[in-house]
Amino acid sequence: MIGMDITIHHAFLPHDDPEASLAFYRDVLGFEVRNDVGYDGMRWITVGPVGQPTSIVLHPPAADPGVTDEERRVITEMMAKGTYAALTLAAKDLDGAFDRLQAAGAEVVQEPAEQPYGVRDCAVRDPAGNLLRINELR
Repeated sequence: MIGMDITIHHAFLPHDDPEASLAFYRDVLGFEVRNDVGYDGMRWITVGPVGQPTSIVLHPPAADPGVTDEERRVITEMMAKGTYAALTLAAKDLDGAFDRLQAAGAEVVQEPAEQPYGVRDCAVRDPAGNLLRINELR
């Protein structure tokens, strides 16, 4: 079987405070803002690491008109608990990245540690409660 030439272009994470999310991803993680679109009182903010094509779209949760009120309630509850969305990032200097996140007030879930499955990583939550794991590049 021949593989297709496919890359990951966008990943989506919900936000409930666009300014807090923008400050976190731009000012703390150092991502560049690629797009910031407002529509009907909501904002979609596209950010990504400088020099890399992959982007994260920070979007209003449950903005899809097909989502029911009950589904919106569940999404809101899961975001508050930090169980709705997650993303794994990677850094050459895991300890430096962790120190910067901790100094910026990110909610720490796990300090840098060796995992039994062969990865050294840490975990924090962004302002919306999304779990961000950061693997150390070796």
